[in-house]
Amino acid sequence: MNALLEVDGLTVRLPVAGELRTVLRDVSFSLDGGKTLGLVGESGSGKSMTVRTIAHLLPDGADVRGSVRFDGAEVFDLRTDALRSYRAKDVAMIFQDARAHTNPVRTIGDFLTEAMRTNDRMPKPAARRRAQELLAEVGIPNPERRLGQYPHELSGGLLQRVMIAAAVAARPRLILADEPTTALDVTTQAEVMAILGRMRREYGMAMLFITHDLELAGAVCDETIVLYAGQVMERQASVRLHEDPLHPYTAALVQARPEIDRRVDRLPVITGHPTTAYEAPDGCAFAPRCLFAEEACGAGVPPLLQIGPSDTRCVRMPALRGRMAREHADSECVGSEQVGTDHVGTEHLGSPSHEEVQR
Repeated sequence: MNALLEVDGLTVRLPVAGELRTVLRDVSFSLDGGKTLGLVGESGSGKSMTVRTIAHLLPDGADVRGSVRFDGAEVFDLRTDALRSYRAKDVAMIFQDARAHTNPVRTIGDFLTEAMRTNDRMPKPAARRRAQELLAEVGIPNPERRLGQYPHELSGGLLQRVMIAAAVAARPRLILADEPTTALDVTTQAEVMAILGRMRREYGMAMLFITHDLELAGAVCDETIVLYAGQVMERQASVRLHEDPLHPYTAALVQARPEIDRRVDRLPVITGHPTTAYEAPDGCAFAPRCLFAEEACGAGVPPLLQIGPSDTRCVRMPALRGRMAREHADSECVGSEQVGTDHVGTEHLGSPSHEEVQR
């Protein structure tokens, strides 16, 4: 069975201040139809840029190498009508900030029916009926009245449900969800993810899900990829990634999560600061912050090693396997800095459980 989405050796450089800077470096993964793949990592790790590259939404002057194939077709070879059809019918995107991606002077009805009338040539009355059905499916009460309202009249949770309705309107085969619950409270987050999960299963859609929250990725995604400095550090089944991380960076993130049933005086943190792809040192990008770094870690960019069904970019595997989580836990902290706010897993202290998301 061929994968629905295949990303192979993707390297992206963007023009900044007159020079090209690397934002993604040799990113490779695949996603089968109907499955959910999570992308996690600190700010600047390349999560959103990966999604925008898949959607072919890069700025002018971008230098792209590698391949993105959707259902066997090379996305970068699509032109005009084929590219428009790809974005309108095959792939849909749910953005982090719903208010920034809706027109404040147009009604919800205009927002939902525009694509139906433009791409599907659907008559206006039929498009409005379909829009009402979509709003009802995502749990918005009194959908007929909502179609006449403007974005500022809806709460954040309701507006994000509108974004989900717009994304699934054409029944795409792939949803690109870029932190769709970041601006929502924990209760609303659980409700939105439950709706998104139900509709994805009903329509048989695959999803690439971006989040800062390891717990949320574990509840939603079949597999999780950990990104750092524009590179894939680890890819593993979500449950296994939490129980048996295969990269020191992943292990440090797992230990940095607060847990309801575990009380500590101070959470471990990762010393230093996150680096971007163009600032990454020679060798392993995480080596300057890693408890387990050795001289060999600086000798060239480590390859992505396959360990069973999983991948890791660590030359010390499998020798470190099983040691990392224990040694991180035994240390008072993974450095000398105070707990920050931009570490994955510390931003959402009450992420929904797997059972809540399924409901």
